[in-house]
Amino acid sequence: MTELRVRAAVPADLDAVLAFWKTAAEGTSISDDRAGVERLVARDAEALILAETAGELVGTVIAGFDGWRCHLYRLAVHPERRRQGVGSALLAAAEDRFVRLGGRRADAMVLVRNERAHHAWRSAGYGPEEHWRRWVKPLTD
Repeated sequence: MTELRVRAAVPADLDAVLAFWKTAAEGTSISDDRAGVERLVARDAEALILAETAGELVGTVIAGFDGWRCHLYRLAVHPERRRQGVGSALLAAAEDRFVRLGGRRADAMVLVRNERAHHAWRSAGYGPEEHWRRWVKPLTD
């Protein structure tokens, strides 16, 4: 694999990111649209982290920090680039960001049905907290 470049997304990347998630991400969210991702990047320019090889987008992670907790979303690696260190590089960049910001613990949103992801997260040192359940309420139609 050619050299991996990890960097923060810029507004010009957003259409490519949305298209990439359709190929590489498991499931979708109410915020997975242009307006939602634009708000993310406008609010926190370093939260959406990209991995590229030879100018091609091969991975993403959102490393959100609210001043108290560190949250990981949308860790996605192109299917042809999995098991090549892309996810590890993205998580390292996210964790470095959290440490710089004063974060002390990171959590990740991982689909229960995504067994392949469970192995990757465990390998990175993460584990499920079965006593928690995510409760959600859509704020729009």
